[in-house]
Amino acid sequence: MNKNNFFTDALLVNICEDRIELGRLSAKAVCEKINDLFETKKEINILFAAAPSQNEFLEALIACKDIAWQRINAFHMDEYIGLDYNAPQRFGNFLKERIFGSLPFKSVNYIEGNNIELEQECQRYSILLKKYPIDIACIGIGENGHLAFNDPKVADFHDDKIVKIVALEERSREQQVNDGCFSNISQVPRKALTLTIPAIMAAKFIVCMAPGLTKAEAVRNMLVGGISETCPASVLRLHEAANLYIDQNSSKLLIRG
Repeated sequence: MNKNNFFTDALLVNICEDRIELGRLSAKAVCEKINDLFETKKEINILFAAAPSQNEFLEALIACKDIAWQRINAFHMDEYIGLDYNAPQRFGNFLKERIFGSLPFKSVNYIEGNNIELEQECQRYSILLKKYPIDIACIGIGENGHLAFNDPKVADFHDDKIVKIVALEERSREQQVNDGCFSNISQVPRKALTLTIPAIMAAKFIVCMAPGLTKAEAVRNMLVGGISETCPASVLRLHEAANLYIDQNSSKLLIRG
């Protein structure tokens, strides 16, 4: 271990030089874990996040060689409610463009945010996740420390649901504008479907990517102080096989010896 590679509780923190290195190293870790799992499993299940913070990781992951993608079932973490089916901001569309449409997965399982019966959609996706338990979760964190769309006001470390309907905090909606996904906040949906925190934490292996200055406050809050729903991402410190990848910008508020 060194100052760029250290543990905070059980969470392994990796400080990278920039977003490119972050993407390369996090993708390398995921590819290695995929091949490790294939030694004992015929197929595995991977959960993906849809956000600009994942771009370098997804690009590097697609470039990984000798991966039997046809033995992998793909899932995603959350989805807006009510966006047009063809809207590029829909998380399913984001991931289809960047990875789902580029690799021969055994299956790609989309959350349907436009289902008229949203509670039924939560139940449908929950049943899928029970049938295909997540082996690897590839995730990010929000500017307010959220995991998926578990904002501080709705985050529950002991949630009894797997997928639920949530109202989005204003800061989460503002982040979508800051990320360039929407031109103004009036366009950002107010509700979404999201995997809960226990559903994410149930993954056997978690790789979290959080680059950029806009994530510096959240990174500090998740690593310094208590483990609490006030910063949902802090729960990753309790996972026995979780890795956090940050860059020089997102680590800016950390005190390093």
